[in-house]
Amino acid sequence: MMQELPLDQVRTLLAAVDEGTFDAAAAALHVTPSAVSQRVKALEQRIGRVLLTRTKPIALTDSGEVLVRYARQLVRLEADAAAELGLDAEQQAPTTIAVAVNADSLSTWFLDALTRIPASLRVGFELLREDEAHTAALLRRGRVAAAVTRDATAVTGCRVTKLGVMRYRASASPAFVERWLSTGPVERTLPAAPVLVFDRNDELQDRFLSTLAGRPPSREQIRHLIPTSEAFLGAVARGIGWGMIPDEQAALLPEGALVEVAPGHSVDVPLYWQQWKLDSPALKALSDAVVSAAQVIGRKLAQ
Repeated sequence: MMQELPLDQVRTLLAAVDEGTFDAAAAALHVTPSAVSQRVKALEQRIGRVLLTRTKPIALTDSGEVLVRYARQLVRLEADAAAELGLDAEQQAPTTIAVAVNADSLSTWFLDALTRIPASLRVGFELLREDEAHTAALLRRGRVAAAVTRDATAVTGCRVTKLGVMRYRASASPAFVERWLSTGPVERTLPAAPVLVFDRNDELQDRFLSTLAGRPPSREQIRHLIPTSEAFLGAVARGIGWGMIPDEQAALLPEGALVEVAPGHSVDVPLYWQQWKLDSPALKALSDAVVSAAQVIGRKLAQ
């Protein structure tokens, strides 16, 4: 049976993981690096497992990922208990909930959800931007308490709620269409035209081309990596390349700024909300706000 875990050791482990080094963790906790090292070593001895690799930055072992998930939940429950007991709010530091969100949700609807969180909960949010296909991995590693994800399969210890879909359309500026796509059917011209991708994990454009044209893009195709949603939209509107744009973002531009280059061939990306299975007022308030914000903009999937 696992021994009881001292909270100071648990907090030190989390600080080491979040700060990346023992020195940075020591500064955050106002202790010496030696104290951080001793606490982590003592925790490892209690567990009987190596939890961290002493690299820069620090990396978690598989056992460390399991314990970090537990540790973050323990700290969250401690904060919730203090609030429910009515302890003096002035003596209680605000807590932080880490959430993984895909860039397109973050730039369109997700911030509306945060405005619905009661200020009385004294909760701050750390938003980690990640592709929706990879946000669930942050939940598995214990880095975040909740995530907007494409993964409908619940991460261990989490519950899943359907949010809806984001509909993407292959879009370009009118000038881009005239220059690159006017010489033949789009199935032939689009694979050779300059394309925008968000980052090296972004496969949406290539998957769309494979479905539309039945073949991957040309090796000679010019590819631009644009790592923010706002800049990605701006690059499409300026004619730098074509890209898959969600309807919610396209609506932010003046009418006529974008052209749908392959009408009738949109791509729907389903989104789900995953969060820890904790009876936590702060997490419940966050979940309710996220689901409500998704419903307002019409993304609620049919049950």
